[in-house]
Amino acid sequence: MPMAASEIERLIKDAMPDADVRIDDLRGDGDHYLAHVVSSAFEGKSRVQQHQMVYEALQGRMGGELHALALQTSVPDAG
Repeated sequence: MPMAASEIERLIKDAMPDADVRIDDLRGDGDHYLAHVVSSAFEGKSRVQQHQMVYEALQGRMGGELHALALQTSVPDAG
């Protein structure tokens, strides 16, 4: 069963409470998503480390319930 976008957002926000998360369903099938995640937790981290943090937040669901997730991660704008 595909994973709901709201569940992806909840898991990311549970791990990174300050995160601004937007989930786009790329194909309309509930199985291919693009997640835009902006969080101060990414400060000083490489893009790979940022993506690893998001995958960790998903608690092993990547590749199972969640088939495909593209990521765009960044730190908040300074002002």
